[in-house]
Amino acid sequence: MHDHETLPMVPIRSASGAWLVDYDGKRYLDAISSWWVNLFGHAHPRLDAALREQIGRLEHVILAGFTHQPAIELAERLVAIAPKGLTRVQYADNGSSAVEIALKLAFHHCRNRGDAQRTKFVALAGGYHGETLGALSVTDIPLYRETYAPLLLTPLTAPSPDTTAAQPGETALDVAVRAADALDALLAEHGDSVCALIIEPLVQCAAGMRMHDAEYLRRARAACDRHRVLLIADEIAVGFGRTGTMFACAQAGIAPDLMCLSKGLSGGYLPLSAVLATEAVYQSFYDEYTKLRAFLHSHSYTGNALGCRVALEVLNIFRDEPVLARNHALAQHLATTLAPLRHHAQVRHLRQTGMIAAFDLVDADGRAFAWSERRGLRVVRHGLERGVLLRPLGSTVYFMPPYCITPDEIEFMVEVAREGIAHAVS
Repeated sequence: MHDHETLPMVPIRSASGAWLVDYDGKRYLDAISSWWVNLFGHAHPRLDAALREQIGRLEHVILAGFTHQPAIELAERLVAIAPKGLTRVQYADNGSSAVEIALKLAFHHCRNRGDAQRTKFVALAGGYHGETLGALSVTDIPLYRETYAPLLLTPLTAPSPDTTAAQPGETALDVAVRAADALDALLAEHGDSVCALIIEPLVQCAAGMRMHDAEYLRRARAACDRHRVLLIADEIAVGFGRTGTMFACAQAGIAPDLMCLSKGLSGGYLPLSAVLATEAVYQSFYDEYTKLRAFLHSHSYTGNALGCRVALEVLNIFRDEPVLARNHALAQHLATTLAPLRHHAQVRHLRQTGMIAAFDLVDADGRAFAWSERRGLRVVRHGLERGVLLRPLGSTVYFMPPYCITPDEIEFMVEVAREGIAHAVS
């Protein structure tokens, strides 16, 4: 809140498409999809209509001993489009809660199958999975973790396959293979004490949009199989077309044991999340309610009917419209527009995966700025002045716009970010 003494909060009156409008009538291009949740733009007519229809029918009912059509149909539809083998769905109401469920499922599943000694998790360096205590335990970003460290579990940390960590002469594939070999060695060393590996497929978002080659996912899946470790794919930010495919795991041709979904699941309209699980995980819990084998995890708004109905309409839009094909064209235009920044003296590691793109700011000597320098805040200020919502991660400027953005709006978004570089590094 101290920051807002000099950078006042912006009260938004309305929104439409890729644009937000404040109470003075000023418009802001939503270049980050309002924290990565808004897929098809604000006030989308199909999503609005679906929500209005459901409001007149059922807003919510307890999902314990009761159910409803939107929850059932959404679960069926998610299973139909998910990586092969994911057959069961548990609902929650935000991304962190989904991660909590996945962690508990993995641990409890191992216990139920007779591997009670498997109590540890493996997470990647730079990974982010949320800010509730369990999710924060497998997060490796000091800004979020350090204060609460005494309250958290301590995972085993595997090297990130982040391509920006490439040594001279290394390719993205080389980095992926090197990191996967280190993961395999870690799992071999700790043997049967690990229950699950949790990863963000293709893009470690909160770490600064750190991207990796899909080969890492293939090798991580194989390593988990060798060591009887569950693979949790956190697709909360990267699912639903962000990386160019419906789910990021598809680009590696793999299926996780557990997959966490949220953010774009409801198109940015309502809090909703889901954890998809394999039949083997589900069956390990199948027992009487009073037995310790049963999985107990409740949220008051689990499977909320309004959230499920709007999520169904999100899936309907993917079904009825060539969303991914349009995204490929938009992603190519974004790449072309960004290309000149490769030669900017104070830009490093220009990178892109689908509809996510980013670059890092460096000083005049090519050194990265520390998070504490908060150079990105200067980009935020300039963006707001020019009418673009940018929210850099430290000194990483990134773009994750809604899928309704136009080529002209992409060019404007990148132009404003380019202008912001001069303000940030001065």
